[in-house]
Amino acid sequence: MLKPLRQGLPPLDPTAVSEAASCALPARYEAVREARHFTRSTLGHWDVGDRFDDIALVVSELVTNALRHALPAELPSGAPRSAPVRLHLLRWTGRLVCAVRDPSNETPVPRETEDDFSAESGRGLLLVESFADGWGWHPVEGEAGGKLVWALFRLGGTA
Repeated sequence: MLKPLRQGLPPLDPTAVSEAASCALPARYEAVREARHFTRSTLGHWDVGDRFDDIALVVSELVTNALRHALPAELPSGAPRSAPVRLHLLRWTGRLVCAVRDPSNETPVPRETEDDFSAESGRGLLLVESFADGWGWHPVEGEAGGKLVWALFRLGGTA
């Protein structure tokens, strides 16, 4: 899951994760509120310093994007609607990663919003890009498929 995080960024040893938490999110927009609550509760136990608000904003944007763009309008009959999106929070000393897994294979692409500054949507990945220290995505291998969109935060003044 973390191999792409090591490309062009300081090394992150998956075995050195000091804290990890994840939660399944249902296919409904109320899941954004659930993700924020989970993030607030989890990060309340971790020392994230002054990055808390940035992390909460990015989690909201990543989950919103997964719900808005990665789920089919109609799930096939018999498909589980209960938890098609999953939020992962991983902390190392000095770094934190938020990752959202969804069932889509589509590439997440920031929209150009130059033409309409009053638009109420379309800026999610631009916000992620602005508030996180890095972000990216990669396909999930295996039968389940889908993708993982992640954002990296440096904590405590780590360069």
